[in-house]
Amino acid sequence: MAIDTASPQTTTSQPPTAPRLSGRDKLVLFVLCAAQFMVALDFSVLNVALPVLGPDLGMSTSALQWAVTAFALPSGGFLLLFGRIGDLYGRRRIFLSGLALFGAASLLATFAWDPASFLAGRALQGMGAAAIVPTGMSLLTTTFPEGPQRDKALGISGTLMSLGFTVGMVAGGVLTDALGWRSTMGLLTLFAVLVLPLAPGLLPESRTPDRPRLDVPGAVTVTGGLLALIYALSTAAEVGFGRADVLITLVAGLALLTAFVSIESRSAQPLVSLPMLRRRTIAWGNLGGLVTFSMMSTIVFVLTLYLQEVLHLSAFETGLVFGVQGVLSVVAGAYTPRVVGRFGARRTLIGSLVGQGVLIASLLGIGTDGASVWLATAGVSLASAFHLSAIISYGLTVTSGVPDEEQGLATGLVTSTQQIGITVGIPLLGVLATTSTDLLTGAHTVITLAATITLVAAALVALGLRSKRVQTRPRKA
Repeated sequence: MAIDTASPQTTTSQPPTAPRLSGRDKLVLFVLCAAQFMVALDFSVLNVALPVLGPDLGMSTSALQWAVTAFALPSGGFLLLFGRIGDLYGRRRIFLSGLALFGAASLLATFAWDPASFLAGRALQGMGAAAIVPTGMSLLTTTFPEGPQRDKALGISGTLMSLGFTVGMVAGGVLTDALGWRSTMGLLTLFAVLVLPLAPGLLPESRTPDRPRLDVPGAVTVTGGLLALIYALSTAAEVGFGRADVLITLVAGLALLTAFVSIESRSAQPLVSLPMLRRRTIAWGNLGGLVTFSMMSTIVFVLTLYLQEVLHLSAFETGLVFGVQGVLSVVAGAYTPRVVGRFGARRTLIGSLVGQGVLIASLLGIGTDGASVWLATAGVSLASAFHLSAIISYGLTVTSGVPDEEQGLATGLVTSTQQIGITVGIPLLGVLATTSTDLLTGAHTVITLAATITLVAAALVALGLRSKRVQTRPRKA
């Protein structure tokens, strides 16, 4: 638990002795961060366009969440599988394949002619993201050694992911007003075309040295379980738990995940190391990551609809609101490594969750008057600054102390937490606003639940990661 007990003096004395990044290292970091930026852009660039996209493709308001879920479902369900395949057969190879698939899927979504073709493109984008994110994170953590270099690289990556989310909101508003919603998907196609040619010549191949066999039973059960469970929860949020397909997929998902745990406990080369999950930093750090992603993505989704349908802002004006959010997120990303160096990743994560929860609660003051625009802007922007701090500190908490040969597993858990958080938050809570007869009342309900869940998670993480000084003193003596 060095991440919890290291003194501030020890942490802050490392950067001066750390080797500087070479020119090639900077280019590698640029390519990896650009890919993560593109994926983050995809999560948000369509949000502002949803009220326009729905009528154009014939999708109801309650069905709009599937524009987000169709992407998040495969990106969350296949993350562990693609992360492990990258460990075994080459992270660079899987990373490049994911980039190619992402670009082709974005082109399909751009020229979609009905809801089915559009959702198919979104699902294939999610598959591409499931290959890009874990292998990209693994390439980053194996390229930059643990310590100041990795802290800096993860800080830059986290900041750019947050910036990509925000740029997506602003760009989505500008493009939708000027060229229509299809241009948002065209932007992603262009981005993939620009990034893909740079990657092969810069990224080194990386895989585990012993080339163990792929845990096929584990891969099948965890992927099938996540897909079934996410589908069941997403559908139940809209139609309830009484429908047959919801009950069947819910039971099947729980059964497959239970079988996955049993398989992993007996496998000689497991997809997920259960002893790794027993580490306090990994277990409780991922809980913090799950909550910060799921609650923040839900709040952004609900506020997007609220600003346009209750306050009647244009897509461009809505994008400007989230532009302020991006500025504060970038500032938070720049200062979070310093905060971690002073207080440690554990305290930073807990404090960030508390700040995020309190500021989400402040959004309960939004109404139908013009002043609500300013409250929404201030509340979501400050909450996002704490959210970005939580992203960086939970990533450092989970990956610190993990050997290079297990970084694929650790970063796979980090990115799975991220994608699953985004996947389950909007269907479970966001749909309460879209299916409510009064959008403002539904938004207040979502805000209350999101703030409560975030603050409870902060308390649980604080208890789970509490320092055991009483136990360590006798050993030192």
